[in-house]
Amino acid sequence: MASRHLLRGIAVAALCTGLLGTAPAGAAAGVPDPPTVTAQSVMPYLEEFQAIADRNGGNRAHGTPGYRESVAYVKRVLERAGYHTVLQPFTHDGATGYNLIADLPGGDIRDTLMLGAHLDSVQAGPGINDNGSGSAAVLATAVAVARAHPRTDRHLRFAWWGAEEGGLFGSAHYVNSLFAAQRSAITSYLNFDQAGSRHTTTWLVTHDPAGAAGAVEPTKAFEAYFAARSVPTFDIGNTGSDDQSFAAAGIPMAGFTTGISDCIHSACDDIHNVDPDVLTLSTNAVLDVTWNLALAQDRR
Repeated sequence: MASRHLLRGIAVAALCTGLLGTAPAGAAAGVPDPPTVTAQSVMPYLEEFQAIADRNGGNRAHGTPGYRESVAYVKRVLERAGYHTVLQPFTHDGATGYNLIADLPGGDIRDTLMLGAHLDSVQAGPGINDNGSGSAAVLATAVAVARAHPRTDRHLRFAWWGAEEGGLFGSAHYVNSLFAAQRSAITSYLNFDQAGSRHTTTWLVTHDPAGAAGAVEPTKAFEAYFAARSVPTFDIGNTGSDDQSFAAAGIPMAGFTTGISDCIHSACDDIHNVDPDVLTLSTNAVLDVTWNLALAQDRR
């Protein structure tokens, strides 16, 4: 659902795959280098989302078996990786939807770094770029961090939202369910919507106009990560995606998107609508920034 107001074609040239091997940028002092992922680590998640859609009428939309199977699949992957998961039900348009929340044990719960992506598609297609790609990038990051067993200073929480395509209902339900202290404990929320668009060279980085430290810090970190690889970025402000629910509640937000694809909300938004190199670079950016923000010392 990302960046509906953006013009198509901001990112128009092919990605140079050699950019993936550049050294990490912006690492905090004393923090070990983050793990990295390859396309072989990320694309299987998209292949499974495609297979789920194929088994369930061609989509993974809110209220459908395709969405329920998608969220159950992500839940299994996370639990195998050691996460504590919660399936949060809600009702929208006469159907039950689900948010999936996953917490990595450890870290200061009063200083929570949260990442999210919407998992649902539209009825018209499988939604593999929008937003299987963002969901896969967040999932691959969660798994890689858990496998590395870092001792994080911040608490890490990951989320996959339901019923976002119809109007950001899942993320709004989650934010509205939090007490004031729980909201203030989320010191940064990072959102990723369409992370694998084809023909991308310019990454569209979210800017939170409120200017809170919890938003500025990750925004600068994403810009530094891409700059170190000579990858252009473009400041788009609020993406118009799940981050809006958090921004409306005063929770600092950041993130990025690779822009609207030609097959937005169509049956052709399938596995072939994702560039594996673009998605791999996006995922490594998410992983690098998450790792460094979670392990950074003396932030507060």
